[in-house]
Amino acid sequence: MHNLNLLLLFFFFFFLFLSPTLTKSLSDPPPSTDVGGGGGKHFVLVHGACLGAWSWYKLSTLLRSAGHRVTALDMAGAGIDPREAERLKSFNEYVEPLRNLMGEVGEEEKVILVGHSQGGLCISKAMEEFPEKISVAVFVVAAMPGPALNASFLIGQLRKWLDFGPDSHYTYGNGPRSPPTTLTFGPLFLAAKVFNKSPLEDLTLGRTLVRPTHLFGGEQWNKDLVLTKERYGSVKRVFVVSDNDKVIKKSFQKWVIRRNPPDGVVEVKGSDHMVMMSKPLHLFNILSHIARQHS
Repeated sequence: MHNLNLLLLFFFFFFLFLSPTLTKSLSDPPPSTDVGGGGGKHFVLVHGACLGAWSWYKLSTLLRSAGHRVTALDMAGAGIDPREAERLKSFNEYVEPLRNLMGEVGEEEKVILVGHSQGGLCISKAMEEFPEKISVAVFVVAAMPGPALNASFLIGQLRKWLDFGPDSHYTYGNGPRSPPTTLTFGPLFLAAKVFNKSPLEDLTLGRTLVRPTHLFGGEQWNKDLVLTKERYGSVKRVFVVSDNDKVIKKSFQKWVIRRNPPDGVVEVKGSDHMVMMSKPLHLFNILSHIARQHS
């Protein structure tokens, strides 16, 4: 018994001594070399429909480890944002977290915007409002409207191609005879079309964390997302194609590129819709190259 008490006392003091180190390693942010004048860039990452900032966890880690500053945002009603998608009144309200962040960016700073899927609409809004604060915008298999391809028409065409499957859920906040107001991806749709080439752990994460996304009507897009050549058009754009995307198929991605040609196009082979989950290293290398090009 005496020996047992000594052993327990030893472990108590051992963990008491170790606990501050453990706490620090878990709570401290990853080390970064992005200190004034360094080579690190500021990446701002915007998620797609029904997702959140959590969807960038692999890419954020890689970018920070390379010395970059990363801000992954939750749009209104997404991720851990407390608002409910059903209650959103406008696209301007949805994209408010990005607009607020861009408003806080210093006059001498330029960020690299990265939008995934529906996030392309959000970064397009920021390009129109804050072109002088953006070095380049990257559309990762994303909706890419433009001055000659308005958002309402683009989304209308995209919805003709989309099939969310039988288990995705709609709500009808304006009544059953009106168009749906929110959409939540179903678990079967997530497995078959969204995370179909991603690790199973990422599919589980997605099934756990998806939230409804608001479905704005055409009039709302025409009001809230007007893009001009003078402002939106002054920002360099790169489109990242996913060749095995089952949500936004490659043929539609190519159609968008033809209608609104960007400054560069890069293709990721063997990726699903979640490029940052299925091919994080490839996407990291692409973004690193883009950052060097537009430094």
